[in-house]
Amino acid sequence: MAYTKKKIDYKYNLRIYYTLVKKYKYIYTGLLLIILLTQATFLLDRYLFKLLVDNGTSFSIGSITLENFVGFLIFLLIVFLGLILSRTLLNWLELHTINVLESSAIMDLKRKYFNHLINLSHKFFTSVKTGALISKLIRGGKAIEHLTDVIAFNFSPLIFQTLVSAAALIYFDWLSALITMSVMVVFIIFNLWMSRLQQDSSIRRNNTDDTEKANISDIFTNIDSIKYFGKEFLIKKKFAKISELTRKAVLKNWNYYRWTSAGEALILGVGTFLIVYFPILKLLNHEITIGTLVFIYSTYGSLISPLFGFVHGVRTFYDAMADFESLFQYGKIKNEIKDKENAKELKIRDGNIEFKNVTFTYGNRIIFKNFNLKIPKHKKVALVGPSGSGKTTLVKLLYRFYDVDSGSILIDGRDIRDFKQESLRSELSIVPQECILFDDTIYNNLIFSNPKASRQNVFKAIKFAQLDKIINKFPKKENTIVGERGVKLSGGEKQRVSIARALLANKKVLVLDEATSSLDSKTEHDIQKDLPKLMRGRTSVIIAHRLSTIMNADMIIVVDKEKVVQKGKHSDLIKNKGMYRRLWNLQRGGYIK
Repeated sequence: MAYTKKKIDYKYNLRIYYTLVKKYKYIYTGLLLIILLTQATFLLDRYLFKLLVDNGTSFSIGSITLENFVGFLIFLLIVFLGLILSRTLLNWLELHTINVLESSAIMDLKRKYFNHLINLSHKFFTSVKTGALISKLIRGGKAIEHLTDVIAFNFSPLIFQTLVSAAALIYFDWLSALITMSVMVVFIIFNLWMSRLQQDSSIRRNNTDDTEKANISDIFTNIDSIKYFGKEFLIKKKFAKISELTRKAVLKNWNYYRWTSAGEALILGVGTFLIVYFPILKLLNHEITIGTLVFIYSTYGSLISPLFGFVHGVRTFYDAMADFESLFQYGKIKNEIKDKENAKELKIRDGNIEFKNVTFTYGNRIIFKNFNLKIPKHKKVALVGPSGSGKTTLVKLLYRFYDVDSGSILIDGRDIRDFKQESLRSELSIVPQECILFDDTIYNNLIFSNPKASRQNVFKAIKFAQLDKIINKFPKKENTIVGERGVKLSGGEKQRVSIARALLANKKVLVLDEATSSLDSKTEHDIQKDLPKLMRGRTSVIIAHRLSTIMNADMIIVVDKEKVVQKGKHSDLIKNKGMYRRLWNLQRGGYIK
């Protein structure tokens, strides 16, 4: 698998993270204050233990009376119980605050990128794998949680504890403070250096993981094709190769931890020797008390756990940055199909459509050159031509899935680029060649085109599409779940749902892209009889390979080699030599090969 080395844009990623959490700045500030107070209670614990040792030593040598020592112990117990209660409350507040912060920030991130992605162009979605997209979106949400956890549970505790511990150590023994701080600095620098070395392998690991998930999604989506052609063994071999690449990438990433762990052990070993050696010398010289010695050791020891937590946080930080990088790169992608600044909402009055001097290329291929076509309002116009002649492309241009290179597309005499894309598409209705349904009920799939439709109108659409004959056989009728992409329905059943959905949309422009291609002959014949009622009072654009389905169109447009080569009614075109007549003779009511 080809891989291009890529650096993580930390500045950009952290800026996006900041924009997501800044709206919760008061919650964030409160969280940091709670963490600071919590760390202060731990230092107070150690100081109380120092006092206990020093007073205990004084009592053992008779420097203080039993009564005074007991009074001191009672005071110590009260303070300690107060610390326990305070820490319990602070811990509850810390977890509550971070839960509120993270759940809100994760929701904001998912909405931000979901909304951005869904507004990207049709071309974008033809060039990415859905599985990888889902993986990056989910992992990006997790990265918000991980980074916030790192700041709250790894970075902040060490920073705050270091500040209070350093101040206390300097007060009791500056040399111990210097050793402790030096060990921490070396430990952190070493881990930052190792994490930097590891970042490239983290991105590579993410890329292979995304590729694996994308292929799994693609395989399961096409499971019928695998079964039909008996290619289970071939797919298993393919997945074995993909999963091996993932394993190697993950193993290489994990192997960095061997060297990191060894370096950490060496640094801490040297630091522990120094923090033991010098304070003992001072104790022997009577420069510090036993309590102070215990305080130094316990303070140094108490920093080890946050230090490892910090290092673990650094690794998690880099992992989160790698996860952000995978998702945030989509934020830099702009929709090449742009709305004008003053774009208006489209409301189709009549439904006149005109393709005016349209030139459009896809890649290096010219699809249309100075193409002209007028579709009068309320007329049924059929587009016919060999595969690849651009019939479906015309529909995609009408929907502004792509913009023309030159020329214009007009509806009611107005350029469609003057209107918002969503309003344009919401004014059109379509029965696509391939009907893809949501994994929801039949009823909900129908009202998707018109959420305000009454239940009575929904069932009128169901009856028109002869869908009632099918759903009456289902135990849950119209509340039957159709499965992912409508997999539980046959092609013909899905097509009937699509037809009913288009009728329910009730728009003045209707596009039928091979609308009955998946139906059996009888059902197609029955629906073809009813289609004139569906198209009545609407401008209808019909794409058909099966010429028998468009014989009654008001106008038939024959498209080939970037232009209109013939147009007219079926009765006229069949009499004249030309492509339509050749196609008709080839089919005799059949299908263009």
